Amino acid sequence: MEIRTFTEADREELRELFERAGEGAPTASLWGHPESEAEVYLYPYMELEPESLFIAVRDGAMVGYLTGCLDTAAFPREDKLLEQAVRKHRLLLRPGPVAFFARTLLDTAWAAIRRRPTASGFTDPRWPAHLHINVAPEARGTGAADGLMRAWQDRLRETGSPGCHLQTLVENTRAVRFFERMGFVKHGPTPVVAGIRHEGRRLHQQTMVWSP
Repeated sequence: MEIRTFTEADREELRELFERAGEGAPTASLWGHPESEAEVYLYPYMELEPESLFIAVRDGAMVGYLTGCLDTAAFPREDKLLEQAVRKHRLLLRPGPVAFFARTLLDTAWAAIRRRPTASGFTDPRWPAHLHINVAPEARGTGAADGLMRAWQDRLRETGSPGCHLQTLVENTRAVRFFERMGFVKHGPTPVVAGIRHEGRRLHQQTMVWSP
């Protein structure tokens, strides 16, 4: 298993991996339009912080990736990236995304009526860095995820980062166990994630943190 940083020549293969790497996970596709999802969760990392984008390669094929950011406060906000993606890809004219956004509004209203929070971003100077990690189904259990995470943690140590956070789902127990094994600990409440469903059920956000 080779773990290395992103190069411009990886762009197309990484885009293809982005679409299939989350197969089987509750968040495999959020609103059913992979190209616009990449505009939020992949392309900004290629453009703005490629040195924090790690790739796992096995037998010459890309099988996993980790997108990292050393300072979340200096990175474009997710809601702003989403707004841009909605306009660029005219998502409000597409049935799948429209259904997702409608559920998001309903879930947000439901939570407000009950005075409960919904999932949101995380800002804390103790853990300013963040990451997203995905591994193709055929590479799970091969050490790809471990290698990607160790490369990222080494980068955090080398750059003097005080710590890192990530956000996953309470219901994604496989992911939670993996992050705990890599030294992350659960942090804060577990609010509902507006708009997302898995097997008809609402899902809940789990924030986790790690310090060198």
